[in-house]
Amino acid sequence: MNRSTERGQALAVDPMSESASRAAYDCWHERLPVDAGDAPWHMLVREHLNADRDLSGKTVLEIGCGRGGFACWLASHPGRPSKVIAVDCSPTAVRKAAESAARNGNSGVLWEVGDIHAIAHLANTFHTVISCETIEHLTDPDSALRELVRVLKPGGRLFLTTPNYLGPLGLYRLYLRLRGRVFTEEGQPINHFMLLPLVRVWAKRAGLRIRRTDAVGHYFLFPGRAPIALRFLNNPRFLMRWFGHHSIVVAEKP
Repeated sequence: MNRSTERGQALAVDPMSESASRAAYDCWHERLPVDAGDAPWHMLVREHLNADRDLSGKTVLEIGCGRGGFACWLASHPGRPSKVIAVDCSPTAVRKAAESAARNGNSGVLWEVGDIHAIAHLANTFHTVISCETIEHLTDPDSALRELVRVLKPGGRLFLTTPNYLGPLGLYRLYLRLRGRVFTEEGQPINHFMLLPLVRVWAKRAGLRIRRTDAVGHYFLFPGRAPIALRFLNNPRFLMRWFGHHSIVVAEKP
């Protein structure tokens, strides 16, 4: 599932200011452990990364790095990026990531607190930009995507993962709406209804060339139980990729 167990809650989720949203994520990250960088969306990125093209000797940005597990995996990859910068809006997440990296002897990541809508780096800085499960939680995903393109070097690639609600979980969200209930991922303040074709449109509109589109994660929903993963539907990908819940778009900046 997406970051954690997803539940419909009878909550009113009001639009939040940037400071209030950051405070909410500080609380959210404070109660969660440092991840291992092996969530379904991380595995999708790993599958589609090309070590020679995307990592070896390259400058890499992970935006929305959370508690840092995947950034540490990138920095320790045998492909040896020349620089890995990991950014998150939550100071708590960045602190926990940096402390965990130091305990484990991983000194290959530069940790930064920052805003995906205004990344504190010059245009055309990074060979590779990675954003996992982030833009669906932003007030303006479209403008954030344009900012990711701004800092990407010409010829560089963006690896963008989002949930994809072209499946049973999308129907579940519709059911909650009809019941007058609000969908939230463990209380996160913003949870846009993302569709894989829509993400492709945004990427193209931002000036990117789509190179790959993929998705995994098919679930059977049963009342009173956690969603049941139907792993046999992950293959063959070309038949079911548009309906997988964990989706990735790999795109190149001309």
